Amino acid sequence: MVSFDDLRDLLAATGARLRDAVPLAELTTLRVGGPGVVAECASTESLIATVRELDAAAIAVLLIAGGSNLLISDAGFDGVVVRIATEDVRIGADSVIAEAGANWDAVVAATVAAGFGGLECLSGIPGSAGATPVQNVGAYGVEVASLLRRVRLYDRASGEIRWAEPEELGFGYRTSILKHSSAAVVLEVEFALRADGSSAPLGYRELASALDAAEGDSRPAAAVRAEVLRLRASKGMVLDPADHDTWSAGSFFTNPVVPDARVAAVLAAVSAHVGPDVAVPTWPVAGGVKFSAGWLIERAGFGKGFPGPDAPARLSTKHTLALTNRGAATAAELAELARTVRDGVAERFGIGLEPEPVTVGVVL
Repeated sequence: MVSFDDLRDLLAATGARLRDAVPLAELTTLRVGGPGVVAECASTESLIATVRELDAAAIAVLLIAGGSNLLISDAGFDGVVVRIATEDVRIGADSVIAEAGANWDAVVAATVAAGFGGLECLSGIPGSAGATPVQNVGAYGVEVASLLRRVRLYDRASGEIRWAEPEELGFGYRTSILKHSSAAVVLEVEFALRADGSSAPLGYRELASALDAAEGDSRPAAAVRAEVLRLRASKGMVLDPADHDTWSAGSFFTNPVVPDARVAAVLAAVSAHVGPDVAVPTWPVAGGVKFSAGWLIERAGFGKGFPGPDAPARLSTKHTLALTNRGAATAAELAELARTVRDGVAERFGIGLEPEPVTVGVVL
């Protein structure tokens, strides 16, 4: 790693604001992570120039915007953390274009306030606009893949800057070709909007019922946003500095998809443990069946608040799918809790849970 003075000289013309020994915990919603050098970029031009210079000098780069899907090691990061602080949001006749660093919920709020619908089911999700296509963010029956028009990317190998279409991004359940890859930097995203102010068709039973609607119906986007925020807050999924249940990375594990050939064996294992008359929440998907990770975690013996009130890293007291920092947890303690839960579910039901957050220097 080059010296801080050398980094300052290297990045002098990029417009980045450089800081040394920054606690990276300050940049993540889990609030863990050791020290690192941070280069903050407030414009797209600065972001591109900074990444270009660091790549040319063969210096490791970690891109952070909202920090909502990251578990960073207590040792920090041996390279340069490039903080994406671009915030411009432009609403047009039937779409919104947001720079990568724009607060995602603020983007949703702006579209609803302007009289548009489409994004309201994704209200309250922490993080940045640029991260949403990376992990194909989804909630309450809606996911980014169904709403995205295009993504503006910077190719780190070729230096090309271009708009990519959704079909190029290899979207899957909470993933895309952009996830776990450093090949491209997301610069801007564009989403389609509903100009009449109606919501996307309601595809989640709990939300539809709360709005006195049938699945597939639409409601005014503002009403749907308000209800989504209420539901998320009840589960500790809306950021609140005073509520340690929100010091998390959101859902830590994705809902597992069990291939058709293994479904009967898994259901038998579940039935043997919880009883044959207990309804198991599942959803048919291509090639298999999706199970509820939160339900499996709780039935495997890991209830809300596990392992107890004195533990620095605990499951949320509102939602078993969130691993939380109770104020003084380390990344190592959160990783240990994640392994305990994952291994317990695998032992009990024969299902492997996959972590959703990107880990940096942490082995799960």
